Amino acid sequence: MNPDSLVDWFTAHNGTFDRAALTFAPIDNLGWGAFALRDLQQDHTLFSLPRDLTLSTRTSSLPPLIGEEDWKKHGLHVSWAGLILCLMWEAAQGESSKWSTYLASLPITFDTPMFWSLEDLEQLKGTAVLDKIGKEQAENDYANKVVPILKSRTDLFGTEHPDSRFSLEAYHVMGSRILSRSFQVEAQPRVDAHEGAEMDLDNSSPLPHGNDDTENIEEDVESDDDDGDDPANVAMVPMADMLNARYGCANAKLFDEDRDLRMVTTRSVRQGEQIWNTYGDLPNSELLRRYGHVDQVPLAEGGIGNPADIVEIRADLVMEVIVQNYPEWAGPRSAERVDWWLEEGGDDVFVVDSSNDVPEEISSFVRLLMMSAPEWEKTKRKSRLPKPKEDEAALSVTADVVRRRLAEYPTTIEDDEALLRAEQVPEKLIPFNLKHAIVVRLGEMRILRGLLRGVSARLESSRTPPQSGSASESRKRKADGTVTSGRAGRTAKR
Repeated sequence: MNPDSLVDWFTAHNGTFDRAALTFAPIDNLGWGAFALRDLQQDHTLFSLPRDLTLSTRTSSLPPLIGEEDWKKHGLHVSWAGLILCLMWEAAQGESSKWSTYLASLPITFDTPMFWSLEDLEQLKGTAVLDKIGKEQAENDYANKVVPILKSRTDLFGTEHPDSRFSLEAYHVMGSRILSRSFQVEAQPRVDAHEGAEMDLDNSSPLPHGNDDTENIEEDVESDDDDGDDPANVAMVPMADMLNARYGCANAKLFDEDRDLRMVTTRSVRQGEQIWNTYGDLPNSELLRRYGHVDQVPLAEGGIGNPADIVEIRADLVMEVIVQNYPEWAGPRSAERVDWWLEEGGDDVFVVDSSNDVPEEISSFVRLLMMSAPEWEKTKRKSRLPKPKEDEAALSVTADVVRRRLAEYPTTIEDDEALLRAEQVPEKLIPFNLKHAIVVRLGEMRILRGLLRGVSARLESSRTPPQSGSASESRKRKADGTVTSGRAGRTAKR
């Protein structure tokens, strides 16, 4: 890539670029980065671009050529199939496309798991990455949405199929470009009561490629009025996608005005410092899936890692443990309660962070499944999810769930730490993909181990009988029928 050519193209299409403020330079194994050429103050505009220079289904030349009726008939208005096809189309037009120079600057190879071998993917077993790659769904969209329009509109796409410009491989490349570089750009900017017409456009929540992490995008687009779910709002933003990101380092963000987008510093930046955008401080599992890299920064508790790391625990795993511990609860009894849980808005995946606290949703779900029949009937009548409760039985189930979740990884914490230590010897360098997999699963396993320690400690405490004279003992019913209130010298007869 020639950044000077990109800047020239950018300014020739009505973008503004402060050449005295920043420049682009290569970074070892990380592509390019933006660096400050001088000290910059907060609120300094680095560059701006007109909204019509963004590339989306709203600005591409393809949708009008196909027509709205055919566009919707082939399902190109939902998920990412339409936008990916637009990128392939614009790239196929060569220099006659408005975005030819920009598209030529984008990467054609990626380190994301979408392109990993099956052997490498095995190293991600147990992590939150495997179920979210979306390769199968992306290929289904290509076969069921893109191929039919390619064949039906030979006047646009030619008679040769598969044309390399519109092949499945090209579809995956363009989809990965969108996943790693797109921003949410609405048709009209949202008006913020405190900031006028400006809207923060950081790409902390880019739509996923193929299928959503926890929801089905196609259902959302058809049933939800929120513009944030509309694939038409997903856009490639030239120049803005040149900035890298790292946990806690963001010093610039993209803002929206009526007609222009502008990248503005959010704090002062010293000469020579890298200018960082934000991806929303994501966990390493998401950074790897979307962008092909991981973050490792000093942790408050010592060592290095990503403070934003999380672990996902499936509700069906919790149910399996309960049924295993209490076989009599299997069958229609538990199935009815799970269905009710989901209908009432309960999640089917629980998120655990590094706080070592049991998520209230897990405790609530465990309590629901372990309720007596009368409690269950009462809960149904109230139509409210049960409040979390940590008694001995619930804590025991939670501990078993965490142990089962830890067993899903192919290695242990000690195994992976040994692998990383061994890498200090030059001849034992770890392959790139394996190292990323190790970093992701280490972060998750450490969270689970911390949670298990916390749960085990609370479980042990719940099993320890109170010492004579303790506050809890003093509140127990006395044999003579009196109950002490816990306050000195005061008793009450029943």
